[in-house]
Amino acid sequence: MRRSVLACIGFSAFAAVLWGEAPQDQKTKPVPQSEGPPAPAKNAARFAFGGNAAEVPATFIEDIVHVPVTINESKPSLFVLDTTQAEASIDPARAKEIGVQPDQALGLALPGVIFPFDSLPVRARPELASEIGRSYEGTLGGDFLSRVVVEIDYARQTMRVFDPRVYKYAGKGVGLPLSVVAGVPVIRAKLVNPRGKQFEADYALDTTLVAGVLVSQRFSDAHRVFPPPGKKVKRAYDPQLTGGEDVALFRLRQFEIARWPAADIIAELSRSKRAGMDQAKLAGVIGAAFLRRFNIVFDYPHQKIFFEPNTHFGDYDEEDKSGMAVVAKGPNLKTFEIVHVVPGTPAAQAGIHTGDIIEGINNEAAADMTLASVRDLFRQVGYKYQIVIERGEQSKTVTIETRRLL
Repeated sequence: MRRSVLACIGFSAFAAVLWGEAPQDQKTKPVPQSEGPPAPAKNAARFAFGGNAAEVPATFIEDIVHVPVTINESKPSLFVLDTTQAEASIDPARAKEIGVQPDQALGLALPGVIFPFDSLPVRARPELASEIGRSYEGTLGGDFLSRVVVEIDYARQTMRVFDPRVYKYAGKGVGLPLSVVAGVPVIRAKLVNPRGKQFEADYALDTTLVAGVLVSQRFSDAHRVFPPPGKKVKRAYDPQLTGGEDVALFRLRQFEIARWPAADIIAELSRSKRAGMDQAKLAGVIGAAFLRRFNIVFDYPHQKIFFEPNTHFGDYDEEDKSGMAVVAKGPNLKTFEIVHVVPGTPAAQAGIHTGDIIEGINNEAAADMTLASVRDLFRQVGYKYQIVIERGEQSKTVTIETRRLL
């Protein structure tokens, strides 16, 4: 993982620079107000050494962006970047661990830039940790995105932030108007259904949704996007949707953003209210599995978003080929529990039940695996896996052979 030079700066020295107390060997001549950019607004992002950009060593888990955040000189925490949350927040256990108090003014420091906050709400999100397979520590939301321009390079797995007062996009991508509805960013996109019919509509952007494209059942029924679910429609279970949900899967001919059409994209037909999807005018939600095909610039201050295809743009969209939905539970998120088994699939035919625990796969203990690696195994077609499962106080070994379900 690449790290910027600023990532190695000690927090105290860095904060001193931002708050006007630079170390003696790092002081710079102040710029007269008339010669510099306009004075920053209250709580504006403050870049180190008078700069206007910072590179952040992000971590991508299931294509969900996690960034290191230091709060008042604490050990860095990994915060998720979440476009569906209006404000930044911190997990209660993490807040207690690093001594964050309610209504406490503090600074959230990413490598090279500090964000002053009047307070940081405490909010637990256990469902996100279970779905991603990593302990949840905090969120960066709309109040973070509104202060800077954020560039996410999904191919190189990097993130940069820029001062919006001087930022100007210079890439080869296409820009779209960005509106924020009920705290969630919304853009226009075009869907081409399996029969070749086109539908252009508004979609919410959700950077913490593991899936690629969710289509609202309400929108589909109103515009006849997909046929009614029947015996020939492939089904799956999405544990990330509120309470878990049995969804219908369709492979689209195309899904197009900013004049960039991607072929053979998997869409989930859902009744979820995630990201405001129950709103009548919203066709659905675009998640990380589709966003990963682009380098994206979120420019909230100028109400723009830029999409530039990356090396993943042409990747074939692979579905789960086992027929079982798996989440991570337990203290270390190393208990891989099967929360649903689709009838007629390899998992069901092997005798796997909802509630079974995966202890190991092909002689590798579950404790040595991650949730993402387990899911990746089951996206391969034509593979046989010996799976040790725990059911109650008993263990048994079953064999499944994956096959295309869509």
